[in-house]
Amino acid sequence: MANRLFDVRFILLSTATVFILIQVYLFTRQSNYADRLESAVESENRCTSQMRHLISQISLQKGKIVSLEEEKERLFEECAHLKALVQDFEKRTVQVITTVSKVPIAAVVIMACNRADYLERTINSILKYQGMVASKFPLFVSQDGPNQDVKAKALSYNQITYMQHLDFQPVHTERPGELTAYYKIANHYKWALDNLFFNHNFSRVIILEDDMEIALDFFDYFEATAQLLDHDKSIMAVSSWNDNGQKPFVYDSKTLYRSDFFPGLGWMLTKTIWNELSPKWPKAYWDDWIRLKDVHKDRQFIHPEICRTYNFGEHGSSMGQFFKQYLESIKLNDEHVDWKTVDLNYLTEDNFLNYFAKLVSDAKAVSGHDAVLQAYNIDGDMRIPYNDQSDYERIARQFGIFEEWKDGIPRTAYKGVVVFRYQTSRRIFLVGPDSLRQLGISSS
Repeated sequence: MANRLFDVRFILLSTATVFILIQVYLFTRQSNYADRLESAVESENRCTSQMRHLISQISLQKGKIVSLEEEKERLFEECAHLKALVQDFEKRTVQVITTVSKVPIAAVVIMACNRADYLERTINSILKYQGMVASKFPLFVSQDGPNQDVKAKALSYNQITYMQHLDFQPVHTERPGELTAYYKIANHYKWALDNLFFNHNFSRVIILEDDMEIALDFFDYFEATAQLLDHDKSIMAVSSWNDNGQKPFVYDSKTLYRSDFFPGLGWMLTKTIWNELSPKWPKAYWDDWIRLKDVHKDRQFIHPEICRTYNFGEHGSSMGQFFKQYLESIKLNDEHVDWKTVDLNYLTEDNFLNYFAKLVSDAKAVSGHDAVLQAYNIDGDMRIPYNDQSDYERIARQFGIFEEWKDGIPRTAYKGVVVFRYQTSRRIFLVGPDSLRQLGISSS
């Protein structure tokens, strides 16, 4: 009996021991599994973090790839245009511009962009009169941008040397809301004039735009004034344009004036002047920049009474500004002037001061608010004083001439005096508050 009880206890103890061992084993295994699970979770978290970082890097690299693709496309387009341009020059023999026996008077460049129909009209107008003087006035077209219609039109003329300005860089305006066109135009002008003066080594250049027709004596006019421009350092440029050249305000096709206001619109300058202007050329609004006193430095501009260019460009960068009011009624000279027989010595600095002062002095002085009415009733030249810009604008508005000023100077003014014809050959002088003193005329 005792043996049986011992056996039972032994069996129970053995069973308990085995059970405890099993529990210890299971607990150990569970602890190992817990450690492994925790390690697995940490690994998964690290993997997730690395994956997110990798995704972020992939997105960043994808953005760079897109940017590089865009840059590649831009460069490819630019290279294609340049390659086409080189091929054009290879197919065409560049005209012989200068010869040992005859040096051109001035290169003539038409500034163009994207108006093929306007360019054709301008070229045809020029070629009517340029053929006989082609060696004196070699003709260029400078195109800004890749417009294929303009390029094809320019290259269709054998008489023309074609230049193309390609600039695909984005334009950054200095003020919000500005038209980028004015920045592109200024950049194109600098490129073209640098090319003509520095690469082709011309001594003078005449600048036209792709919306201009020229008069029959256009080239004779510039040939006659070229020597004056070279020798009189008080003259900055010669223009073919008169801002107050509308039909009611002009009479004599031979009369020329000096002005403190830059006219533009068909003008000639020398390489000496361009050497001065090129390094400081503005980013935009180049014509108004030349009109600043700090730029022209009291130098003046020659312009005719009757225009030698006509601007037909109602549509363009300026969106037809002033066209209907002032430009459409401009008179283009239609009389042949033999400029070789015209003495231009009166246009030199001292001579013109005396010449113009006498014209103003001899004119009948008139004052009052009814200037236009008095102009109808007075024979001969007359002078009308104005006190300031607003007073000038009031009088100019009555007659219908340009009211605009730039940097304190009215359009076409010389020593503050604006002159125009009125209905007949008589002259009207609008005289500034300090004009008589500058002209050496006694105000008494």
